[in-house]
Amino acid sequence: MAYWLLKSEPDSFSWADQVASGAKGEPWTGVRNHQAKNFLKQMAIGDLAFFYHTGNEKQIVGVVEVIKTAYPDPTDLAWFAVDVAARDALKWPVSLARIKADPALAELALVKSPRLSVQPVSDDHWHYLLSKG
Repeated sequence: MAYWLLKSEPDSFSWADQVASGAKGEPWTGVRNHQAKNFLKQMAIGDLAFFYHTGNEKQIVGVVEVIKTAYPDPTDLAWFAVDVAARDALKWPVSLARIKADPALAELALVKSPRLSVQPVSDDHWHYLLSKG
């Protein structure tokens, strides 16, 4: 199993929207970065991802599960999407400020490549962040 972080603008698609989609999940569309596209193509069914609110919130708010692997993005067939379903909300959101202030997370992609909308998360970082939220 691999771990990921997926960013979403909460005004466009929020954690509440993801939860409302239920077990059928929701396509993760709109990724327009080649590195992020390649990460989408690496995802497998059962992989888990942090759901990260961008914009004013800048925080991890939940966990989603990949339920369908990469396929052509219906919003632009030159790109890719995956389907994800809400799994768990974090008890306490983990803010970007808190992440950046924690030396144990200095190598996290969110710190090193903050603009990337789809990012891998190491096993160690995954479990550490879960313990914080």
